[in-house]
Amino acid sequence: MPYEPPTHTVERSLRATTGAKIIAGVDEVGRGAWAGPVTVCAAITGLRRPPEGLTDSKLLTVKRRTELDETLRGWVTSYALGHASHEEIDQMGMTAALRTAAVRALESLPVRPDAVILDGKHNYLGSPWNVRTVIKGDRSCVAVAAASVIAKVQRDKMMAELGIDHADFDFAANAGYPSPVHKAALEERGPTPYHRLSWAYLDALPQWRHLKKVRSWADGSVPEIEGQLGFDF
Repeated sequence: MPYEPPTHTVERSLRATTGAKIIAGVDEVGRGAWAGPVTVCAAITGLRRPPEGLTDSKLLTVKRRTELDETLRGWVTSYALGHASHEEIDQMGMTAALRTAAVRALESLPVRPDAVILDGKHNYLGSPWNVRTVIKGDRSCVAVAAASVIAKVQRDKMMAELGIDHADFDFAANAGYPSPVHKAALEERGPTPYHRLSWAYLDALPQWRHLKKVRSWADGSVPEIEGQLGFDF
């Protein structure tokens, strides 16, 4: 089905209300996966007309997303990627891991942006970044849509490479996200070296539950699961 193309409306608003000249769109991929890193892309596009068909990466076929990724890498003014590993996610939790990956991406840009358009409703970046959150920004904002495509294609490639020695998990197809094949492999073989061991899926695997890592705060409380899918997805 057709979708409304993304626009520069939010970017123009930020320019008019804050005086920002360099604005980066930021999006993440890998938040809900059971394995692998969380990846964030920061993209600066200016106000040029975007490539045909640009939209949220999740709405694109693999073929179209890959083609668009190649176009975007030459079209954007600049972009950078940041990652937080599965070990870092286990150590600090997803919110802090997202911020770590996003800061790594933003600080890798050739110029520091004056403002950031962040996909979603939660500002996980915080100070000192000048952030405007936009729900479904990966569908409505040009720079965020570009970031979503670049981040998705990059992480999918990374997961396919990590899965070469773990064929039963089919990371090339599921990118570390829950799937029937992934679930069956976990039950039989247990987690790979790339799985997030603080994730809720281990609660349903008695034979592997001893591997689970539990984070706790200084007062002894256990943080919330942060929207993870359990084993009975």
